Amino acid sequence: QVQLVESGGGLVQAGGSLRLSCAASTSILNFAAMGWYRQAPGKQRELLAIITSGGFTTYVDSVKGRFTISRDNAKNTVYLQMNSLKPDDTAVYYCSAREVVDWNYWGKGTLVTVSS
Repeated sequence: QVQLVESGGGLVQAGGSLRLSCAASTSILNFAAMGWYRQAPGKQRELLAIITSGGFTTYVDSVKGRFTISRDNAKNTVYLQMNSLKPDDTAVYYCSAREVVDWNYWGKGTLVTVSS
């Protein structure tokens, strides 16, 4: 069973930065892509960023230029560097792995709270 474990969340002031990590229990090269999602209270889960096995990245417009997704294949870890954080970024952040088409595996999430 694949396990994904997120870490790095916490409380930060607006304008600050955090780096989230997602450690996988297996080689992340087994997956076509890794992604970061978030879910704010009362809102649907939204996809923020994707990184493919080849290193290609895509971002949702709301985080483009502020967030950076990266991967360390040797450590089986994916990162999300978040800069210029805003109160609207407050949410639970989830890591996910995609084998082919579907996002098959999910972590339990890490809470990010941005104070104004």
